[in-house]
Amino acid sequence: MTLATGTRLGSYEILSALGAGGMGEVYRARDLRLERQVAIKVLPESLFGDADLVARFEREAKALAALNHPGIAAIHAFEEVGGRHLLVQELLEGETLRQVLASGKVPLRKALDHAVQIARALAAAHERGVVHRDLKPENLFVTGDGRVKVLDFGLAKITRPEAASGTNLPTASHATQPGMVMGTLGYMSPEQVRGLPADARSDIFSFGAVLYEMLSGRKAFSGDSAADTMSAILKEDPPDLAITNQAFPPGLERIVRHCLEKRPEQRFHSAHDLAFDLEALSLPSGPRAVTLAAPTRAFPWRAAAAAVGLLALGLLAGRFVWPRPSAAPPTYRRLTFRRGTVWSGFFAPDGQAIAYAATWDGTLTPKLYTTRAENPESLALPLPEKTLLSISKSGEMLLLDHLTMTKGYSVTGRLSQAPLSGSAARDLMDDVGDADWAPDGTRYAVVKRSGGRYRLEYPAGKVLYESSGWINYPRVSPSGDAVAFTDHRFLEDDRGAVAIVDMGGKKTTLADGWESVQGLAWRGNDAVWFTASGNGSVRVLYEVTRKGRQRAVAASPTGMRLQDITQDGRVLFVQESTRLDAVALVPGETRERVLTAFDWAYNPVLAADGKSAVFTEQGPQAGAGYAVFQRRLDGAPAVRLGEGMACAVSPDGRWVLAVQVRSTPAQLALLPTGVGEARTLTKDAIDHSDGWFFPDGKRVLVVGHEPGKPERGFVQDLDGGPARAVTPEGTVPRLLAHDGSAAVVTTPDGRLALLPLDGGAARPITGTEPGDEPRGWSQDGRVLFVSTMERSFPLRVFRIEVESGRREPWREFTPADPDGVTHLYATSVSADGKTVLFNARRDLSTLFLAEGLR
Repeated sequence: MTLATGTRLGSYEILSALGAGGMGEVYRARDLRLERQVAIKVLPESLFGDADLVARFEREAKALAALNHPGIAAIHAFEEVGGRHLLVQELLEGETLRQVLASGKVPLRKALDHAVQIARALAAAHERGVVHRDLKPENLFVTGDGRVKVLDFGLAKITRPEAASGTNLPTASHATQPGMVMGTLGYMSPEQVRGLPADARSDIFSFGAVLYEMLSGRKAFSGDSAADTMSAILKEDPPDLAITNQAFPPGLERIVRHCLEKRPEQRFHSAHDLAFDLEALSLPSGPRAVTLAAPTRAFPWRAAAAAVGLLALGLLAGRFVWPRPSAAPPTYRRLTFRRGTVWSGFFAPDGQAIAYAATWDGTLTPKLYTTRAENPESLALPLPEKTLLSISKSGEMLLLDHLTMTKGYSVTGRLSQAPLSGSAARDLMDDVGDADWAPDGTRYAVVKRSGGRYRLEYPAGKVLYESSGWINYPRVSPSGDAVAFTDHRFLEDDRGAVAIVDMGGKKTTLADGWESVQGLAWRGNDAVWFTASGNGSVRVLYEVTRKGRQRAVAASPTGMRLQDITQDGRVLFVQESTRLDAVALVPGETRERVLTAFDWAYNPVLAADGKSAVFTEQGPQAGAGYAVFQRRLDGAPAVRLGEGMACAVSPDGRWVLAVQVRSTPAQLALLPTGVGEARTLTKDAIDHSDGWFFPDGKRVLVVGHEPGKPERGFVQDLDGGPARAVTPEGTVPRLLAHDGSAAVVTTPDGRLALLPLDGGAARPITGTEPGDEPRGWSQDGRVLFVSTMERSFPLRVFRIEVESGRREPWREFTPADPDGVTHLYATSVSADGKTVLFNARRDLSTLFLAEGLR
């Protein structure tokens, strides 16, 4: 019986019916306690007495409780009210994939985007030991902003109950028996049709059927009767996707076929592998050639037919013609074997020796080593701790030390020069981000930071290109006529493009729209190889020509960062496993508490009450526009608030100021922490990057820049209207004063000062030192908490009495496991100074030599 509008079920009020199925009726409802709208799934009254179905309903709730992923509908509660069992979930606005498919096949780019999201969600479920077993278009929901959610875990099976981490989730063996067919015809795997046990590979088969339908507009398996459909699943292959007359990226049909193998062991072994292959196909600029998909073994007759055809042609021509053998696969040789981080690596002039910079065994500052491929035993160079930027043809190294992290990924330091023999280095210049020798070995290209902007100079002193974002990997072409580089729009992350600039300063963007781009080298004089990702940080190796033609070259499951290429095509790269954790030090605890929702939680910020934090998840699970999460410090699960990059929490804790990074220029939005709708705050020409609420909660101080100008501070009213510039160009606010009257800014000597927002000269904050980063105020505004950006343990937080200038150590932090930690910095301090939030980036990487890549 459908529940009427206004019906009360405990603390929930029914608003309207959303749908119904064999396992439940779904309603839009209002949560009267938290004043938010939710979706409630209720067992039909006719099923109250069915113990098996009630148990299955509860199993669905517990399966959802074991999962925390943006691609899986979140559960809020599971309750029993008046004999009714309620499953309370997040309310989704949009339509099911079945409704989408009613209009026909899904456009290719959108289908691939949906597929990657579904595969990532399945991977997360499988990691927790949850197998869905009923994946179909009806159980996939597409929200209004294009996010895909996996629904209905009513048939879910738990294959590893210990992975449910305290949920006491039972296995499905108590509810299903061998030989019982469970699933939906047309999407069941062959093993499900036969009533055999189904594991994660069964979900991969169902996924393949869904993907086939998205791409072709027709079901992969169908028949006039249930028996015919089952027979098709067991014995037949769906028609080639070529029947759609649609151009697909090479490898896509192989991926679909690989999912739809009849035997489980011949399918993808994991949804992670599947997502990885799809992601490589779905990158923004559409690579033309991808070699990631595993070859299918279900259709050997095609290869045989091709060989017979070629043989027949040869016989007609009077000679034998055999199929041309495929090129030998590339080989990979591991060069480093210690636990830690490889920063950079380059071939020596002879092309055999390799020099690299790394931090091993819990150290923070890189040291220099040399090795050879035929004998990969590393020898330390007798030089102070430095990182390596380039090696000239005469064996001179460009080095960087005195490293300072300015923001996000952007690091600058002092450039020096030293011979590969390892004798003393000669200092060249300060405020350098990266550099590269020219082919003649006498000049070099350099990236410098000046006045809040980054400049690419070649030769040093001649500015070819300038950016308000950051620039790295400058690489001079073999002919010396141009410099290739990675061009990043924001300082906060590594999104960006691959570009070249000629000696006249003409810049050409070759490949744009990358979620992460790091690593670049010339392959001959007409092509650039680079490593980038269209979603997340797992980077793939690509080639792009000067004319913009692009193709994929190679990939690694954990990601690659290109370092160098020899003239004969041998490639040096770093294989990476990285994560960025948001960490809290809370009163009464001696060990850090990790707040991260997934694997890349950036810039955690405390709420005014010190009981919760917001942060930005920038990994692939968060999506292209990133996602803002809120988490209580008592260990409660993280809650996704919306898209964007978190900046600050309002004084009353109700709103989060967020940068919408997918806008161009980036705009500001307000995301509610409870009841309410997100709203866009700005629509102007300012490219925004940071901000803070004023004490009255009615205005925000924001950082941004107008087209072609350096960053500065602006005041923006929450009620709308144009922003008002309040700091000079190039003067960037670092924090808002406690009373909102001034901005904390950095002086030319690196110290901190208070700059009045209504005009007037900046007043130095006595007691600050060069490199101090402002992290919070005491409750009365008399004490400023600062942290240092030094690359050493422990990380220290200081308290400075603003009036007297008295400076004293306040808190210290050393990670329990320091191996591979490359960046460690405080981000927020509570008003009592007792709670400190940190970011800790861990990069465990290995240097590899590849031969035979083409």
